[in-house]
Amino acid sequence: MTEQPAAAEQPPAAPGTLACDEDRERAVERVRAAVAVGRLSLAELDDRLGRVYSARTLGELAVVVRGLPGPGPRGALVVDRVPDSRFALGVFGGFAREGRWVVPQRFTSWSMWGGGRLDLCEARSASRETEIRAVALWGGTEIVVPDDVDVEVRGLGLFGVFGRRGAGGARRPGAPRVVIRGVALFGAVVTKPKAVGKSLR
Repeated sequence: MTEQPAAAEQPPAAPGTLACDEDRERAVERVRAAVAVGRLSLAELDDRLGRVYSARTLGELAVVVRGLPGPGPRGALVVDRVPDSRFALGVFGGFAREGRWVVPQRFTSWSMWGGGRLDLCEARSASRETEIRAVALWGGTEIVVPDDVDVEVRGLGLFGVFGRRGAGGARRPGAPRVVIRGVALFGAVVTKPKAVGKSLR
């Protein structure tokens, strides 16, 4: 790890270099992290995010994040960022949370005459223990978790199914814990593992 900063020895890009989507995403992460620890207010969050997305050059992005801490280590199990969402609802339709997103300490989902999918395999956690409250009424919710994460399912199936499919693998030291609670009434809430390699980080 001591050799990792070697990449930073490369000459920095000129301020006039056009910014790409990845540059903007890094700036957004720094702004959100600053809000999470109280360095910025919600009003400042809106202002800075607007400036990030309107920035055309690296120099303009540098002005937006000036005075904010740099990005934390990549691949951290728990990140100090504002969660992307805390609630998902599917009524006569569906919802999906997948890809790279920040899972809050408590997340609630409702599926009523519809379906939903929560994929935690590329997500990051805002807390070492995450609680997902899933309710399925004449609907279904699928929760996909990394195989090396500590998962506990505590749910009730009434004329439905609330359970886990498949067995978990070896737990990593310090791996996040996910507790899934809720009820399935004439519906299903199913938690299943995904191959190690795409992990909750």
